[in-house]
Amino acid sequence: MPIWTDADRGRGRYDACVKRMTDLDHRPLIVAAVTPLTDDGSAVDEGSVAPYVAFLESNGADGVFACGTTGEGILLSLDERRRTVEAFRSAVSGALIVHAGAQSTVDTCALAAHATEIGADAVAVIPPPYFALDADALTAHFVAAARAAAPLPFYCYAFTARSGYALPVEVIQRVADAVDNLAGLKVSESPFERVEPYLELGLPVLIGSEPLIRAGIARGALGTVSGMASAFPDVVRAALDAADEPSTARLSELRAALEASGQFIAAAKHVLGMRGTSVGQGMRAPLRRLAAVEETALEQSVAAFLSPVPVGR
Repeated sequence: MPIWTDADRGRGRYDACVKRMTDLDHRPLIVAAVTPLTDDGSAVDEGSVAPYVAFLESNGADGVFACGTTGEGILLSLDERRRTVEAFRSAVSGALIVHAGAQSTVDTCALAAHATEIGADAVAVIPPPYFALDADALTAHFVAAARAAAPLPFYCYAFTARSGYALPVEVIQRVADAVDNLAGLKVSESPFERVEPYLELGLPVLIGSEPLIRAGIARGALGTVSGMASAFPDVVRAALDAADEPSTARLSELRAALEASGQFIAAAKHVLGMRGTSVGQGMRAPLRRLAAVEETALEQSVAAFLSPVPVGR
């Protein structure tokens, strides 16, 4: 049974939670942004956030998903995450979704409450990695995080490849029964068969795997939170608008190029350097930068996707 009913929509509960994105005249592209770091990766380069956001917004981004997987959020300290999302809040003119997922419930709630304090537009949380939590523990974690984020809209973030275990549909249903601000889902699962159960809940779904955008849109997904858009917002914007077979093939080809080295985030940062942005190639250890041979291979494989683009507002 869908979580969201026509009665909920009639009361305005649904519309109020997703207004910032559903008021658009197109499908929303929320960029899962990289976090600019200093060259050695030891500190956040806050000064590069604003010009980076300008690049994203000039090329079709409707908002930013900050400190998520592509943003190396789980590797940053709580203070670094707070300062990073504050820098994004100052720069982003569209929607800012703060990823508050952390290893412990107390840290997750602290980050969610901070997102509310700085005027973020929504909070998202992934199941804590490492320990495979059962439904009771996971429900309690998400309910606590949603309440800490209130009154901001709250998004559950499903990504088995990163959390280490699936987010059960049962948990989402229980969270919806317990809180008033569950607004949607970020679903980065693949293949599409693993996405479908989340689409059946009736909640707005933002697709995380770009090659599945077309299938998701056909089944009622709202839009995308895209890591590929961190470096190629223009390509993902065009594909999201078209939602056809050629654009889907293009997204699959580009994702394969970015993933070829096994260092997706480092590849995105390298491309951002190729495109003339201020984002450096620093990575937070134990993540690493691309080796020289990997840089050469990446540059060759993405050449066809590059075009001169503005980097300012």
